[in-house]
Amino acid sequence: MDSIPLSTLFITLIICLVLSAYFSGSETGLLSLNKYRLRFLAEQNNKGAKKAEKLLKKPDTLLSFILIFNNLVNISASAIATMIGMRLYGDAGVAIATGLLTFVMLVFSEIFPKTVAAMYPEKVGLFSSHILSFLLKVFYPLVWLMNIFTKSLMRLIGLKPDMQKQVISHEELRSIVTEAGEATPDEQHPQMLLSILDMGTVTVDDIMVPRNEIGGIDIDDEWKAIMRQLNHAAHNRVVLYKGSLDENVLGILRVREAFRLLLEKNEFTKETLIRATDEVYFIPEGTPLKTQLMNFRANKERIGLVVDEYGDIKGLVTLEDILEEIVGDFTTSTAPTIDEEVVQQSDGSMLIDGSANLRDLNKMFGWELDTEDARTFNGLILEHLEEIPDEGTVCEIEGLQITILEVADNMIKQAKVVKL
Repeated sequence: MDSIPLSTLFITLIICLVLSAYFSGSETGLLSLNKYRLRFLAEQNNKGAKKAEKLLKKPDTLLSFILIFNNLVNISASAIATMIGMRLYGDAGVAIATGLLTFVMLVFSEIFPKTVAAMYPEKVGLFSSHILSFLLKVFYPLVWLMNIFTKSLMRLIGLKPDMQKQVISHEELRSIVTEAGEATPDEQHPQMLLSILDMGTVTVDDIMVPRNEIGGIDIDDEWKAIMRQLNHAAHNRVVLYKGSLDENVLGILRVREAFRLLLEKNEFTKETLIRATDEVYFIPEGTPLKTQLMNFRANKERIGLVVDEYGDIKGLVTLEDILEEIVGDFTTSTAPTIDEEVVQQSDGSMLIDGSANLRDLNKMFGWELDTEDARTFNGLILEHLEEIPDEGTVCEIEGLQITILEVADNMIKQAKVVKL
Protein backbone atom coordinates (compact mmCIF):
# COMPACT_ATOMS: atom_id res chain seq x y z
CA MET A 1 0.00 0.00 0.00
CA ASP A 2 2.99 2.31 0.58
CA SER A 3 3.74 2.18 -3.14
CA ILE A 4 0.46 3.95 -4.03
CA PRO A 5 1.16 7.63 -4.77
CA LEU A 6 -0.41 10.21 -2.46
CA SER A 7 -2.09 11.89 -5.43
CA THR A 8 -3.91 8.66 -6.24
CA LEU A 9 -5.07 8.29 -2.63
CA PHE A 10 -6.36 11.89 -2.56
CA ILE A 11 -8.25 11.40 -5.85
CA THR A 12 -9.75 8.15 -4.57
CA LEU A 13 -10.76 9.86 -1.31
CA ILE A 14 -12.50 12.66 -3.22
CA ILE A 15 -14.34 10.11 -5.36
CA CYS A 16 -15.52 8.30 -2.20
CA LEU A 17 -16.76 11.57 -0.70
CA VAL A 18 -18.64 12.45 -3.90
CA LEU A 19 -20.25 9.00 -4.01
CA SER A 20 -21.22 9.29 -0.34
CA ALA A 21 -22.83 12.67 -1.03
CA TYR A 22 -24.67 11.20 -4.03
CA PHE A 23 -26.12 8.27 -2.08
CA SER A 24 -27.11 10.49 0.86
CA GLY A 25 -28.82 13.03 -1.40
CA SER A 26 -30.51 10.34 -3.48
CA GLU A 27 -32.02 8.72 -0.39
CA THR A 28 -33.49 12.01 0.85
CA GLY A 29 -34.61 13.11 -2.62
CA LEU A 30 -36.47 9.89 -3.46
CA LEU A 31 -38.12 9.54 -0.07
CA SER A 32 -39.21 13.21 -0.12
CA LEU A 33 -41.01 12.92 -3.47
CA ASN A 34 -44.75 13.65 -3.47
CA LYS A 35 -46.30 10.35 -4.54
CA TYR A 36 -49.33 12.05 -6.13
CA ARG A 37 -47.11 14.40 -8.13
CA LEU A 38 -44.93 11.41 -9.03
CA ARG A 39 -47.97 9.47 -10.28
CA PHE A 40 -49.00 12.45 -12.42
CA LEU A 41 -45.52 12.76 -13.96
CA ALA A 42 -45.41 9.02 -14.64
CA GLU A 43 -48.74 9.25 -16.46
CA GLN A 44 -47.18 12.04 -18.56
CA ASN A 45 -44.52 9.51 -19.68
CA ASN A 46 -41.70 11.08 -17.66
CA LYS A 47 -39.01 8.35 -17.68
CA GLY A 48 -37.42 9.53 -14.44
CA ALA A 49 -40.79 9.52 -12.67
CA LYS A 50 -41.57 6.02 -13.92
CA LYS A 51 -38.25 4.68 -12.63
CA ALA A 52 -38.60 6.53 -9.32
CA GLU A 53 -42.12 5.17 -8.84
CA LYS A 54 -40.87 1.65 -9.53
CA LEU A 55 -38.04 2.07 -7.00
CA LEU A 56 -40.40 3.40 -4.32
CA LYS A 57 -42.74 0.44 -4.72
CA LYS A 58 -40.07 -1.57 -2.85
CA PRO A 59 -38.68 0.92 -0.33
CA ASP A 60 -36.97 -1.81 1.71
CA THR A 61 -34.92 -2.89 -1.31
CA LEU A 62 -34.09 0.69 -2.23
CA LEU A 63 -32.97 1.60 1.29
CA SER A 64 -30.89 -1.57 1.62
CA PHE A 65 -29.10 -0.83 -1.64
CA ILE A 66 -28.35 2.80 -0.76
CA LEU A 67 -27.19 1.96 2.78
CA ILE A 68 -24.92 -0.87 1.60
CA PHE A 69 -23.05 1.29 -0.91
CA ASN A 70 -23.09 4.40 1.27
CA ASN A 71 -21.43 2.48 4.07
CA LEU A 72 -18.95 0.90 1.66
CA VAL A 73 -17.75 4.26 0.34
CA ASN A 74 -17.70 5.75 3.87
CA ILE A 75 -15.55 2.90 5.20
CA SER A 76 -13.28 3.14 2.16
CA ALA A 77 -12.94 6.92 2.66
CA SER A 78 -12.04 6.36 6.32
CA ALA A 79 -9.38 3.79 5.44
CA ILE A 80 -7.84 5.98 2.73
CA ALA A 81 -7.87 9.06 4.98
CA THR A 82 -6.06 7.05 7.68
CA MET A 83 -3.39 5.96 5.18
CA ILE A 84 -2.86 9.55 4.03
CA GLY A 85 -2.64 10.82 7.61
CA MET A 86 -0.04 8.18 8.62
CA ARG A 87 2.10 8.95 5.56
CA LEU A 88 2.08 12.68 6.25
CA TYR A 89 2.20 12.86 10.05
CA GLY A 90 2.94 9.37 11.31
CA ASP A 91 0.88 8.01 14.23
CA ALA A 92 -0.53 11.49 14.99
CA GLY A 93 -1.92 11.57 11.48
CA VAL A 94 -4.55 8.97 12.41
CA ALA A 95 -6.22 11.38 14.84
CA ILE A 96 -5.82 14.29 12.45
CA ALA A 97 -7.31 12.32 9.55
CA THR A 98 -10.24 11.11 11.70
CA GLY A 99 -11.11 14.63 12.84
CA LEU A 100 -10.85 16.22 9.39
CA LEU A 101 -12.70 13.38 7.66
CA THR A 102 -15.54 13.53 10.20
CA PHE A 103 -16.01 17.26 9.57
CA VAL A 104 -15.75 16.94 5.78
CA MET A 105 -18.14 13.98 5.59
CA LEU A 106 -20.71 15.59 7.88
CA VAL A 107 -20.75 18.83 5.90
CA PHE A 108 -20.12 17.80 2.29
CA SER A 109 -21.38 14.20 2.25
CA GLU A 110 -24.35 14.35 4.64
CA ILE A 111 -25.76 17.76 5.66
CA PHE A 112 -25.23 19.63 2.37
CA PRO A 113 -26.55 16.96 -0.07
CA LYS A 114 -29.49 16.03 2.16
CA THR A 115 -30.49 19.69 2.58
CA VAL A 116 -30.32 20.30 -1.18
CA ALA A 117 -32.29 17.10 -1.86
CA ALA A 118 -34.98 18.08 0.69
CA MET A 119 -35.32 21.48 -0.99
CA TYR A 120 -35.42 20.10 -4.55
CA PRO A 121 -36.65 16.49 -4.18
CA GLU A 122 -38.10 16.29 -7.68
CA LYS A 123 -34.90 17.32 -9.46
CA VAL A 124 -32.65 15.17 -7.29
CA GLY A 125 -34.97 12.16 -7.07
CA LEU A 126 -35.83 11.92 -10.77
CA PHE A 127 -32.18 12.36 -11.80
CA SER A 128 -30.96 9.76 -9.30
CA SER A 129 -33.60 7.24 -10.34
CA HIS A 130 -31.83 6.60 -13.67
CA ILE A 131 -28.49 5.72 -12.02
CA LEU A 132 -29.97 3.81 -9.08
CA SER A 133 -32.21 1.72 -11.34
CA PHE A 134 -29.18 0.59 -13.35
CA LEU A 135 -27.00 -0.10 -10.29
CA LEU A 136 -29.81 -1.97 -8.54
CA LYS A 137 -30.15 -4.36 -11.48
CA VAL A 138 -26.40 -5.06 -11.43
CA PHE A 139 -26.09 -5.59 -7.68
CA TYR A 140 -29.55 -7.02 -6.99
CA PRO A 141 -28.26 -10.44 -5.77
CA LEU A 142 -26.24 -8.71 -3.03
CA VAL A 143 -29.21 -6.58 -1.99
CA TRP A 144 -31.50 -9.62 -2.01
CA LEU A 145 -29.13 -11.51 0.25
CA MET A 146 -28.92 -8.62 2.73
CA ASN A 147 -32.72 -8.33 2.78
CA ILE A 148 -33.02 -12.03 3.63
CA PHE A 149 -30.83 -11.55 6.71
CA THR A 150 -32.68 -8.36 7.70
CA LYS A 151 -36.16 -9.89 7.39
CA SER A 152 -35.07 -12.97 9.32
CA LEU A 153 -33.81 -10.77 12.13
CA MET A 154 -37.11 -8.83 12.16
CA ARG A 155 -39.10 -12.05 12.41
CA LEU A 156 -36.82 -13.22 15.20
CA ILE A 157 -37.73 -10.19 17.36
CA GLY A 158 -41.44 -10.38 16.45
CA LEU A 159 -41.75 -7.64 13.81
CA LYS A 160 -43.59 -8.01 10.50
CA PRO A 161 -41.21 -7.48 7.58
CA ASP A 162 -43.95 -6.42 5.16
CA MET A 163 -44.09 -2.69 4.46
CA GLN A 164 -47.45 -1.16 5.31
CA LYS A 165 -49.08 1.06 2.70
CA GLN A 166 -49.82 4.55 3.92
CA VAL A 167 -53.42 5.64 3.44
CA ILE A 168 -54.16 9.35 3.58
CA SER A 169 -56.83 10.28 6.11
CA HIS A 170 -59.76 12.66 5.69
CA GLU A 171 -58.07 15.29 7.89
CA GLU A 172 -54.76 14.98 6.00
CA LEU A 173 -56.55 15.43 2.69
CA ARG A 174 -58.25 18.55 4.04
CA SER A 175 -54.85 19.92 5.06
CA ILE A 176 -53.46 19.22 1.58
CA VAL A 177 -56.35 20.99 -0.14
CA THR A 178 -56.20 23.92 2.31
CA GLU A 179 -52.45 24.31 1.80
CA ALA A 180 -52.88 24.15 -1.98
CA GLY A 181 -55.64 26.77 -1.77
CA GLU A 182 -53.33 29.15 0.11
CA ALA A 183 -50.71 28.81 -2.60
CA THR A 184 -53.02 29.67 -5.50
CA PRO A 185 -54.95 32.87 -6.27
CA ASP A 186 -58.00 30.81 -7.25
CA GLU A 187 -60.01 30.51 -4.02
CA GLN A 188 -63.15 28.97 -5.52
CA HIS A 189 -61.86 25.57 -6.60
CA PRO A 190 -60.09 24.65 -3.31
CA GLN A 191 -63.22 25.74 -1.42
CA MET A 192 -65.34 23.49 -3.65
CA LEU A 193 -63.04 20.54 -2.88
CA LEU A 194 -63.30 21.24 0.86
CA SER A 195 -67.09 21.38 0.56
CA ILE A 196 -67.10 17.99 -1.17
CA LEU A 197 -64.97 16.55 1.65
CA ASP A 198 -67.46 17.91 4.20
CA MET A 199 -70.44 16.28 2.49
CA GLY A 200 -69.91 13.13 4.52
CA THR A 201 -70.40 14.98 7.81
CA VAL A 202 -73.03 17.55 6.75
CA THR A 203 -76.65 16.33 6.79
CA VAL A 204 -79.87 17.51 5.15
CA ASP A 205 -80.83 19.06 8.50
CA ASP A 206 -77.98 21.57 8.07
CA ILE A 207 -79.18 22.98 4.74
CA MET A 208 -82.94 22.37 4.67
CA VAL A 209 -85.54 25.13 4.53
CA PRO A 210 -87.17 25.00 8.00
CA ARG A 211 -90.77 23.88 8.33
CA ASN A 212 -92.04 27.39 9.11
CA GLU A 213 -90.40 28.82 5.97
CA ILE A 214 -91.67 26.28 3.43
CA GLY A 215 -93.63 28.03 0.69
CA GLY A 216 -96.65 25.89 -0.18
CA ILE A 217 -100.14 26.30 -1.60
CA ASP A 218 -103.25 25.40 0.38
CA ILE A 219 -105.80 23.87 -2.02
CA ASP A 220 -108.58 25.17 0.27
CA ASP A 221 -107.65 28.78 -0.54
CA GLU A 222 -109.73 30.77 -3.02
CA TRP A 223 -108.91 30.19 -6.66
CA LYS A 224 -107.63 33.75 -7.14
CA ALA A 225 -105.27 33.35 -4.19
CA ILE A 226 -103.97 30.05 -5.62
CA MET A 227 -103.31 31.64 -9.03
CA ARG A 228 -101.55 34.57 -7.37
CA GLN A 229 -99.27 32.19 -5.47
CA LEU A 230 -98.49 30.28 -8.66
CA ASN A 231 -97.59 33.51 -10.47
CA HIS A 232 -95.24 34.57 -7.66
CA ALA A 233 -93.75 31.12 -6.90
CA ALA A 234 -90.06 31.44 -6.00
CA HIS A 235 -89.23 27.93 -7.22
CA ASN A 236 -90.17 25.67 -10.12
CA ARG A 237 -91.88 23.28 -7.72
CA VAL A 238 -94.10 24.00 -4.73
CA VAL A 239 -95.74 21.87 -2.06
CA LEU A 240 -99.50 21.44 -2.46
CA TYR A 241 -101.40 20.64 0.73
CA LYS A 242 -104.94 20.67 2.12
CA GLY A 243 -105.64 22.57 5.30
CA SER A 244 -102.30 22.01 7.02
CA LEU A 245 -98.86 21.11 5.75
CA ASP A 246 -98.33 18.85 8.77
CA GLU A 247 -101.52 16.85 8.30
CA ASN A 248 -102.29 16.50 4.59
CA VAL A 249 -99.63 16.97 1.92
CA LEU A 250 -101.13 16.28 -1.51
CA GLY A 251 -97.96 16.34 -3.57
CA ILE A 252 -95.30 18.42 -5.26
CA LEU A 253 -96.65 20.70 -7.99
CA ARG A 254 -94.53 21.68 -10.96
CA VAL A 255 -95.39 25.30 -11.72
CA ARG A 256 -94.68 24.96 -15.45
CA GLU A 257 -96.92 21.91 -15.67
CA ALA A 258 -99.70 23.84 -13.93
CA PHE A 259 -99.53 26.68 -16.48
CA ARG A 260 -99.35 24.20 -19.38
CA LEU A 261 -102.57 22.58 -18.20
CA LEU A 262 -104.09 26.01 -17.81
CA LEU A 263 -103.37 26.82 -21.45
CA GLU A 264 -104.44 23.44 -22.84
CA LYS A 265 -107.68 22.87 -20.89
CA ASN A 266 -110.74 25.06 -21.15
CA GLU A 267 -111.72 24.19 -17.63
CA PHE A 268 -108.91 24.35 -15.08
CA THR A 269 -110.07 23.42 -11.57
CA LYS A 270 -108.59 22.50 -8.23
CA GLU A 271 -109.12 18.83 -9.06
CA THR A 272 -107.05 19.26 -12.23
CA LEU A 273 -104.33 20.93 -10.16
CA ILE A 274 -104.30 18.04 -7.68
CA ARG A 275 -104.01 15.46 -10.49
CA ALA A 276 -101.02 17.37 -11.89
CA THR A 277 -98.98 16.96 -8.69
CA ASP A 278 -96.14 14.48 -8.32
CA GLU A 279 -95.89 12.05 -5.45
CA VAL A 280 -94.11 13.48 -2.41
CA TYR A 281 -90.53 12.29 -1.91
CA PHE A 282 -89.66 12.00 1.78
CA ILE A 283 -86.14 12.19 3.24
CA PRO A 284 -85.26 10.86 6.73
CA GLU A 285 -83.67 13.45 8.99
CA GLY A 286 -79.93 13.11 9.49
CA THR A 287 -79.28 11.83 5.95
CA PRO A 288 -75.71 12.84 4.87
CA LEU A 289 -75.58 15.16 1.86
CA LYS A 290 -73.45 12.80 -0.22
CA THR A 291 -76.02 10.03 0.36
CA GLN A 292 -78.94 12.30 -0.50
CA LEU A 293 -77.22 13.53 -3.65
CA MET A 294 -76.95 9.91 -4.82
CA ASN A 295 -80.57 9.27 -3.77
CA PHE A 296 -81.81 12.25 -5.78
CA ARG A 297 -79.96 10.91 -8.81
CA ALA A 298 -81.13 7.30 -8.37
CA ASN A 299 -84.79 8.30 -7.85
CA LYS A 300 -84.72 11.09 -10.46
CA GLU A 301 -86.00 13.58 -7.89
CA ARG A 302 -85.09 17.23 -7.32
CA ILE A 303 -87.02 18.08 -4.16
CA GLY A 304 -87.98 16.28 -0.97
CA LEU A 305 -89.53 16.84 2.45
CA VAL A 306 -87.39 16.02 5.48
CA VAL A 307 -89.29 14.04 8.13
CA ASP A 308 -88.35 12.92 11.64
CA GLU A 309 -88.81 9.49 13.19
CA TYR A 310 -92.49 10.22 13.85
CA GLY A 311 -93.20 11.24 10.26
CA ASP A 312 -93.57 14.94 11.08
CA ILE A 313 -92.26 17.35 8.47
CA LYS A 314 -89.12 19.20 9.58
CA GLY A 315 -88.13 21.00 6.38
CA LEU A 316 -87.58 20.90 2.65
CA VAL A 317 -84.42 20.13 0.64
CA THR A 318 -83.83 20.58 -3.07
CA LEU A 319 -81.09 19.37 -5.38
CA GLU A 320 -80.13 23.01 -5.83
CA ASP A 321 -79.52 23.34 -2.08
CA ILE A 322 -77.01 20.48 -2.14
CA LEU A 323 -75.22 21.82 -5.21
CA GLU A 324 -74.96 25.24 -3.55
CA GLU A 325 -73.07 23.59 -0.69
CA ILE A 326 -70.38 22.66 -3.24
CA VAL A 327 -70.24 25.55 -5.71
CA GLY A 328 -71.68 28.35 -3.56
CA ASP A 329 -74.92 30.30 -3.81
CA PHE A 330 -76.51 30.56 -7.26
CA THR A 331 -77.29 34.05 -8.46
CA THR A 332 -80.87 32.95 -9.16
CA SER A 333 -81.48 31.87 -5.58
CA THR A 334 -84.18 33.87 -3.80
CA ALA A 335 -83.25 32.72 -0.30
CA PRO A 336 -81.17 35.19 1.75
CA THR A 337 -77.42 34.49 1.65
CA ILE A 338 -75.09 34.68 4.62
CA ASP A 339 -73.78 38.03 3.31
CA GLU A 340 -77.32 39.42 3.48
CA GLU A 341 -77.88 38.03 6.98
CA VAL A 342 -74.74 39.64 8.43
CA VAL A 343 -74.26 43.43 8.45
CA GLN A 344 -70.89 44.81 9.53
CA GLN A 345 -71.03 47.98 11.65
CA SER A 346 -68.50 50.81 11.68
CA ASP A 347 -67.66 50.15 15.35
CA GLY A 348 -66.56 46.57 14.57
CA SER A 349 -69.76 44.90 15.75
CA MET A 350 -72.11 42.86 13.55
CA LEU A 351 -75.86 42.62 13.16
CA ILE A 352 -76.76 38.97 12.56
CA ASP A 353 -80.17 37.59 11.64
CA GLY A 354 -81.44 34.82 13.86
CA SER A 355 -82.02 32.63 10.80
CA ALA A 356 -78.32 32.71 9.83
CA ASN A 357 -76.84 29.22 9.49
CA LEU A 358 -74.20 28.42 12.12
CA ARG A 359 -72.01 26.51 9.66
CA ASP A 360 -71.98 29.52 7.34
CA LEU A 361 -71.05 31.81 10.24
CA ASN A 362 -68.21 29.48 11.26
CA LYS A 363 -66.90 29.47 7.69
CA MET A 364 -67.24 33.22 7.29
CA PHE A 365 -65.50 34.28 10.52
CA GLY A 366 -63.47 31.20 11.51
CA TRP A 367 -65.59 30.72 14.63
CA GLU A 368 -66.15 27.37 16.35
CA LEU A 369 -69.80 27.66 17.34
CA ASP A 370 -71.35 24.33 18.31
CA THR A 371 -73.56 22.95 15.53
CA GLU A 372 -74.55 19.72 17.28
CA ASP A 373 -77.68 20.95 19.05
CA ALA A 374 -78.58 23.98 16.92
CA ARG A 375 -78.51 24.81 13.22
CA THR A 376 -79.23 28.55 13.28
CA PHE A 377 -77.96 31.52 15.28
CA ASN A 378 -81.41 31.79 16.88
CA GLY A 379 -81.26 28.14 17.95
CA LEU A 380 -77.78 28.58 19.44
CA ILE A 381 -78.90 31.49 21.63
CA LEU A 382 -82.10 29.74 22.75
CA GLU A 383 -80.12 26.59 23.56
CA HIS A 384 -77.74 28.68 25.68
CA LEU A 385 -80.38 30.76 27.50
CA GLU A 386 -82.97 27.94 27.74
CA GLU A 387 -85.74 30.49 27.32
CA ILE A 388 -87.03 33.06 24.84
CA PRO A 389 -85.20 36.26 25.81
CA ASP A 390 -86.51 39.81 25.94
CA GLU A 391 -85.12 42.49 23.66
CA GLY A 392 -82.01 44.00 25.21
CA THR A 393 -80.86 40.75 26.86
CA VAL A 394 -77.06 40.33 26.77
CA CYS A 395 -75.25 36.99 26.90
CA GLU A 396 -71.82 35.58 26.09
CA ILE A 397 -71.27 32.49 23.92
CA GLU A 398 -67.86 31.20 22.77
CA GLY A 399 -66.17 34.56 23.21
CA LEU A 400 -68.99 36.50 21.55
CA GLN A 401 -70.98 39.17 23.37
CA ILE A 402 -74.53 38.93 22.00
CA THR A 403 -77.20 41.60 22.50
CA ILE A 404 -80.75 40.68 21.50
CA LEU A 405 -82.22 43.44 19.30
CA GLU A 406 -85.48 41.98 17.97
CA VAL A 407 -87.73 39.11 19.10
CA ALA A 408 -90.91 38.11 17.25
CA ASP A 409 -92.99 34.95 16.77
CA ASN A 410 -91.05 33.21 19.56
CA MET A 411 -87.82 33.69 17.58
CA ILE A 412 -84.80 35.96 17.81
CA LYS A 413 -84.95 37.94 14.59
CA GLN A 414 -81.74 39.95 15.00
CA ALA A 415 -78.87 40.31 17.45
CA LYS A 416 -75.80 42.48 17.78
CA VAL A 417 -72.52 40.58 18.12
CA VAL A 418 -69.17 41.84 19.41
CA LYS A 419 -66.06 39.65 19.36
CA LEU A 420 -64.49 39.79 22.83
